[in-house]
Amino acid sequence: MALSLGIVDYILIVVAIAISLLIGLYFRFSGGHQKTTTEFLMGNQNVHIVPVAISVIATSLSSVSLLGVPAEMYLYGTQYAIAGLGIPLGGLLAAYGFLPVFYEMQVSTTYEYLERRFSKTTRTFVATLYTILTVLDMGVVLYAPALALNAVTGISTWASILSLAGVCVIYSSQGGLKAVVWTVVFQSALMYVAMVAVIIKISMMLGFTEVFQIGIKGGRFIFFEFSGDLTKRYTFWNSFAYGFTFWLLLYGTNQSTIQRFLSVGSLKKAQQALILSIPFLIFFTVFTLWDGIALYALFHDCDPIEDERVKLRSADQVSYNTI
Repeated sequence: MALSLGIVDYILIVVAIAISLLIGLYFRFSGGHQKTTTEFLMGNQNVHIVPVAISVIATSLSSVSLLGVPAEMYLYGTQYAIAGLGIPLGGLLAAYGFLPVFYEMQVSTTYEYLERRFSKTTRTFVATLYTILTVLDMGVVLYAPALALNAVTGISTWASILSLAGVCVIYSSQGGLKAVVWTVVFQSALMYVAMVAVIIKISMMLGFTEVFQIGIKGGRFIFFEFSGDLTKRYTFWNSFAYGFTFWLLLYGTNQSTIQRFLSVGSLKKAQQALILSIPFLIFFTVFTLWDGIALYALFHDCDPIEDERVKLRSADQVSYNTI
């Protein structure tokens, strides 16, 4: 059974893209019209803490989390969710250990700090590594939604990637940081709605208790695998270690995140934005956990990956196939 979209689906896709572009144009022609570096890169340092907190969440999670994490839960169970325990620990350490340094030194980038602390060579080296990392990361982030568009519209993966990248370039280059922050807020709302819709729909179809029981019978509820076996995909130890280091690095050293925290104008507001994002991230982790379990409950006896009528290529496609 090939996937296909109706007219309403296409309209919604166009509207979502149009809203992202309009947000960029709005900030291009409002305020100071993005004529200064401070306004373009730092939002004049008067961005509200709530959109900053939400944008940090969405930027760190993106389409990979929306499609890939539920797929991991679907295939391997919930042990990966232990990474969520690292969110408050890494976040608080970054809030009170890292952010004060950036504000005290009055830098605009993490690389400026490295130059002052070490040398220009260190700054150039780390900036180059981060650029390479970002390019590779964006490849994955763009590929996930492009894969979804390709499956349901027939548009080639390359055309989808170029189209989505083009939209991002337009609204970010025209509207600056404020456009990026508010566009991400809008897009993150769509992600949350899609995930919650899947969870609610499947729970209504099967019943919350039934979903829970099927997950238990299928061995998908795994949280305390304390094995020291390094060949295991997920254990409590590697999941927690990954979560702590990932969120510490994201909150405390990632340039795109630090740029947002510096845009609020004061250390106190930056710390408030960071702390505000923590419960949202934990909720998102719970959503992805239950989304994967709900998908497993729905397809436990009719795996769409093995069904030739559905023609899914990987578990990453299960989420949007269900949506």
